Amino acid sequence: MTDNNHAITEELAVVAPIGTKGTEEHELPSSLRNNMELCLQILREVLNEFDPKLLNMFDEVRTDAVEASAEHFAGFLDDSDHGNEGLRKAVEIIDAMNLHDAQLMARAFTTYFHLANLCEENHRVSVLRQRESEVDENQAVDPVNELTVVYHQLITEMGPAKAKALLEKLEFHPVFTAHPTEARRKAVEGKIRRIAELLEVRPLLGGSEKRENYRRLFNEIDALFRTSPIEHRKPTPVEEANTIIDIFDSTLFDTIPQVYRRFDDWLLGDQAGLVPPACPAFFHPGSWIGSDRDGNPNVTAKVSRQVARNFSDHVIAALEDATRTVGKNLTMDSEATPASEELRLLWGRQKEMSERLTQNADQLSTKEPHRAVMLVMADRLHYTIARDTDLMYHSCEDFLADLKIVQRSLAASDPRSAYGPLQDLIWQAETFGFHMVEMEFRQHSVVHSRALEDIREHGLHGERGPLQPMTQEVLDTFRALGAIQKRNGLKAAGRYIISFTKSAQNVRDVYELNRLAFSNPKDVPAIDVIPLFEQLEDLQNSVNVLDEIIKIPEMQARLKATGGKMEVMLGYSDSSKDAGPTTSIFALHETEGKIVEWAERNNIDLTLFHGRGGAVGRGGGPANRAVLAQPKGSVNCRFKLTEQGEVIFARYGNPTLAVRHIESVAAATLLQSAPSIEKLNTEMTEKYADMTQQLNDASHERFLDLLGTPDFAPWFSIVTPLTEVGLLPIGSRPAKRGLGAKSLDDLRTIPWVFAWAQARINLAAWYGLGTACEQFGDLDTLRQAYKEWPLFSTFIDNIEMSIAKTDERIAKMYLALDDREDLNEKVLGEMELTRKWVLRIVGDEWPLEHRHVLGQAIRIRSPYVDALSLTQVLALKSLRRRVDKEELSQSQQAGFIYLILCTVSGVAAGLQNTG
Repeated sequence: MTDNNHAITEELAVVAPIGTKGTEEHELPSSLRNNMELCLQILREVLNEFDPKLLNMFDEVRTDAVEASAEHFAGFLDDSDHGNEGLRKAVEIIDAMNLHDAQLMARAFTTYFHLANLCEENHRVSVLRQRESEVDENQAVDPVNELTVVYHQLITEMGPAKAKALLEKLEFHPVFTAHPTEARRKAVEGKIRRIAELLEVRPLLGGSEKRENYRRLFNEIDALFRTSPIEHRKPTPVEEANTIIDIFDSTLFDTIPQVYRRFDDWLLGDQAGLVPPACPAFFHPGSWIGSDRDGNPNVTAKVSRQVARNFSDHVIAALEDATRTVGKNLTMDSEATPASEELRLLWGRQKEMSERLTQNADQLSTKEPHRAVMLVMADRLHYTIARDTDLMYHSCEDFLADLKIVQRSLAASDPRSAYGPLQDLIWQAETFGFHMVEMEFRQHSVVHSRALEDIREHGLHGERGPLQPMTQEVLDTFRALGAIQKRNGLKAAGRYIISFTKSAQNVRDVYELNRLAFSNPKDVPAIDVIPLFEQLEDLQNSVNVLDEIIKIPEMQARLKATGGKMEVMLGYSDSSKDAGPTTSIFALHETEGKIVEWAERNNIDLTLFHGRGGAVGRGGGPANRAVLAQPKGSVNCRFKLTEQGEVIFARYGNPTLAVRHIESVAAATLLQSAPSIEKLNTEMTEKYADMTQQLNDASHERFLDLLGTPDFAPWFSIVTPLTEVGLLPIGSRPAKRGLGAKSLDDLRTIPWVFAWAQARINLAAWYGLGTACEQFGDLDTLRQAYKEWPLFSTFIDNIEMSIAKTDERIAKMYLALDDREDLNEKVLGEMELTRKWVLRIVGDEWPLEHRHVLGQAIRIRSPYVDALSLTQVLALKSLRRRVDKEELSQSQQAGFIYLILCTVSGVAAGLQNTG
C-alpha cells in the first residue's frame, strides 16, 4: 500500500493454508442468488461510473480473493497444501494501491457486505412467508409459530390448566443497551432500509414499474457507496437513544400486537377476535441507553431526564395517533350499538373535565358514543405530552382503564369491534405504557463507595469543603431517577444495577445514597437494587453475598412490597475475559443453579438477568437455545437479557424477523418450564459433572497462561486493531472504564472481543477449549454430551460458528505485526487444536458442514472479508512501521487510520460479529 510513493513489501512466508478436509459447496437458493447477483451488478456499475479504474481494482481483488478462498477450501477437502497464489496476488494488488484508492476499495467491499446482508435477510423473510402460506389452517398447531407448538406441547405434558398458568406468568424482557458494537452509521441504516424495501417488492413488479425499481435501487446503492461508512463524530447518549425510537417506529409498536394476535388466532380459532384475548402482554422492553453510566462520563443526570422525556413523549404520541385512528373507525351508532351505563358515566366525566373537547368530539360523532369517547381520549393524550394538569392522563393505568370501559361497552353488542383493533391498542398500551422502555440505571460499585467517602469527609452539602463533581453527579442521578419515576411511574425507572458487586455493602451504599439525595423522605424513589456478578470470583461467591443482601432493611421492604420478587444479574463478558470462554460458560451455569437453590430456600421469586452480548465471546448465540439450556428453575417463565449493537438491528430491524424472534424466545421461555426439559437439564448436568470439571480446570489454566505471558497486553494491542477500534465513533462510551487501571483488567470486553474478531482469530470465543479436550481425551463422552446435553451442544455449536469465521492464513499476517513467536505459537497451536476437537465432536470435516445455510453464507462471504482483512493488516503494518520511524505526517496518519476504520466497519458487516 503506497502513500507518497513509499511502497511496502509484504512477506508472505508466514502465510500457509490450513490442512483440513471439506466438501462441495451447496447451491444457493435461486432467489437469494439472483438478488445477490443483481446487487453486485449494480454495485459494479456504480463503481464504473465513479471511476473505471476503481472497478478494475475491485474486480481484480475480488477474483484473486475468490481464488484464494477456493484454494483454502480445497485444503479442507483433501488435507493438502494448495498454495497461496490467489492470496499472494490479492496482497500484491492491495499493497500497490495508493491510500486514496485503498480507501475507496474498502468502501466498495463494505457496501457489498451491506447488500449481501440485505439479500440474506430478504431471503429469510421470503422463506418464512412461504412456510406460512403452506400451513394448513386445520392443523393442530402452526408449525411456523414456535409459541403455538410449545403451548400445545405444554398442554400435552401438563394439562390445559397448568399450561395456562405458565402462559399467564410469561415475560420476555430484552434490555437494549448503548454498548458501542454497531459499526454501521445511522445514515447508512436509512439507505439499507430503503434498499430492503425495494428488494422486497421487486418480485411483484413488471414492465415500467420494474425498471423504475431498478433505477431507485441504483440511486440508493450509489448513495450508499458514496456515503462514508464512518461517522464524523461519536454520537451523544441522547442520539444513541434514537436507536430505540427508530426500532419502536419501524417494527415494535405495530409488531407486538401481531405477535399476541397470531397466538390468539391459533388458540381461540373461530372465536379469536370475538372473545377476551388469551395471550397476555408478555413483551417488556427495557433500556440502558441514557441511564448506564458505568464508565461513561457522557451519561449525566440531565441526559437521563432528557432521554426519558423523549421516550415518553414519543410513545404517548404514538398512542394518541393509534387512539384517534381506532376511535374514528368506531362509527357504530347508538341504536345499533348502544353505550353501556359505564361508558355514559365516562362521557359525563369527560364533559365535566372539558366542555370544549367533548363538544368537538360530539360534533364529529353525533349519536356515535364510542367514537366520541375515544376522540376525547386521544385529545387527552395530546395534553399529556403538553403536561396540562387539568386534561392530561396522570398514568397509563388511567388510560387503560378508559380503554377497557369502551371495550366492555362494545363487547355487549359488537364483540368484533371490542376485540379487534381496540384490543391491539390495549396490548400496545400494556406493553409500552407511557414510558416506551423501562429505563435501568447502572453504575460501578467503586463509584458509590468513593461518593460516600467524599460525603463523609466534606459533608452532604459541602459544609467541610466542596464535594467532588462525581459525587454530585451520583446524587443527581438518584434525583433524576426519582423525577422520571414521579412523572412516568415505577416501571419507567425503578431498577438500579451495581456493576462489579463484591459484597452486600455495595447494595447498602446505593440505598444510602438514594436516601441522601433527597431532603424530604417522601421524595425518595422506590428502587430495586440489582447486584451484577461479573468476574469469576464474584460468581463463585454470589450466594454468600446474596445471603447478606436480603438482610438489608431496604431490600426486605422491597421484597415485601413486590411479593418476594428479586433480580440478580450475571455478566457473561467479564467472566469470559477474566477466566476464558469455557470456564465462563460452566461457571455461569453452576452459579445459576446455586442461586436458584438459594432463592427457593429464601422464598424469593427470582429473575435472572443475563448480560449477554452479540459475539460468542460475550455469551452470544441463538437466544432460544440459550434459554432451553438453563438450569431447572432459573427461568421460571421469565427471560431477561441485554440486546445491543448489531444484534438489535438484526433481531428487531425487520418486522417479519422481529415477530419470529420474539415468538421463538417466548416459546423457549415457556418450554424451559416443561417437566421434560427440566428433567433433561438436571440429569445431564449431573451426568457430565466430572467432564465439566476437567474441561473447566484445563481450559482455565491454559487461558491464564496466555494472559500471564510477559507483555501480553502491549502485544495484543499491536497484533490487533485494538487502538483503532477505540477510535471508532460508534458509541458515546469510552473503551475503558477510567477507574485508574492500566492493563487488560480495565479494558472493556467489547473491544477485547471486537479486536480479536477483526484479526480473524476470534480468540475470545474459544481459547483453552482445545487443550481441555486434548487433556480430557475421551471423544466418545464428548460426543455423547454434545448429543444429550443442551448446554454443551449450544456451547460447541457456538464455538464452531466462531471457528468458521477464523482464518489461519490471515491471522498469521496479523500476528506477524509483532515479533513474539512464543505468543504466536500459543495462539495458532490452540486454534488448530480447538478446531480439530470441535470438528471431531460434532462429526464435521470442516466448520459448519452440517449447518448448510449458515456454513454456505459464511463461505460465500469469506473472499470479500479476506480482501478487507488484507487491506486492514497491510494498513496497520504501514501505519505502525512508519509512525515508529516518524515518516508520516499528521494528515498521512489520519488517512491510514480512516482506511483502517473503513475496513473495521466492512469486516464487522461481513462477519456480522462485533462485540
